[in-house]
Amino acid sequence: MDGGPSGDVVVVGGGVIGLTTAVVLAEGGRRVRVWTREPAERTTSAVAGGLWWPYRIEPEALVGDWALQSYAVYAELAARPDETGVRMVEGVHGGTRLDGLGPWAAQVPGLRAAHAGEYAGTALWARLPLVDMPVHLPWLRERLRAAGGVVEERTVTDLAAVDAPVVVNCTGLGARDLVPDPGVHPVRGQLVVVENPGITTWLTAVDDVSASSTYFIPQPGGLLLGGTAEEDVWSTEPDPEVAERIVARCAALRPEIAGARVLEHRVGLRPARRAGVRLERTALSDGRTLVHNYGHGGAGVTVAWGCARQAAGLVLPAA
Repeated sequence: MDGGPSGDVVVVGGGVIGLTTAVVLAEGGRRVRVWTREPAERTTSAVAGGLWWPYRIEPEALVGDWALQSYAVYAELAARPDETGVRMVEGVHGGTRLDGLGPWAAQVPGLRAAHAGEYAGTALWARLPLVDMPVHLPWLRERLRAAGGVVEERTVTDLAAVDAPVVVNCTGLGARDLVPDPGVHPVRGQLVVVENPGITTWLTAVDDVSASSTYFIPQPGGLLLGGTAEEDVWSTEPDPEVAERIVARCAALRPEIAGARVLEHRVGLRPARRAGVRLERTALSDGRTLVHNYGHGGAGVTVAWGCARQAAGLVLPAA
């Protein structure tokens, strides 16, 4: 077939990367099917904190542009928060300096050094997109359907067996076995969700090397407390002792958190890749087009739209 707008594309993977990529393709005129092992509500994306910020993702030279493209989309979607799940919310990144960030930071509207009254130490203040994933993922799925796309629950064990002229691999952690790509590995994140005692701003005190971090993020379903970043840990069972330490760290910054009722414990495995995001076009053994879009680590939400557009651009010149 000629690779024009009528061509079939199967996107494998139904998390935020897969759904966003499928939306861009479908709205660009492609006939798109998403094959996902489980509904979006049960993917790793569903337990993400949802704060826009390039975190634990490489390569740095490319991430900034992907993230800024996504920021622009989310800023528009924030005009309809009940529908899209996106709001613009103020907060502070503790321990972060402007001169420690890449060139992208200069293009984030309003990003500045925090005042002494906003954080006790070096920090940045920002008003950033905050995405409520339980609302946003179903919204993406409906936007895809409105563009003519289809979501099917199907387990893929061999990319070459996918029946389509173009296959887009957005399988996240699944790419470790499916490609196979041994550089793909989990970075385990544990969260505690508590009743919000009235906190309206987010706060992070995170670095890219520690296995533990401190952050709280106000979402409609509760205040999300975090967190952990444990390399190569596959367990999805919440650890009660880790949960206690998470609450204690957050309560040290906002004492009212200490008495908040615990609503839920969550664990997600961030789909990291040692060589950074893989976003490239290659070919299956029979010559059909295969586009890879995986390895987004802790920033899938942050770069989803930028990566989706680049992936769509790789699909368009397909055979």
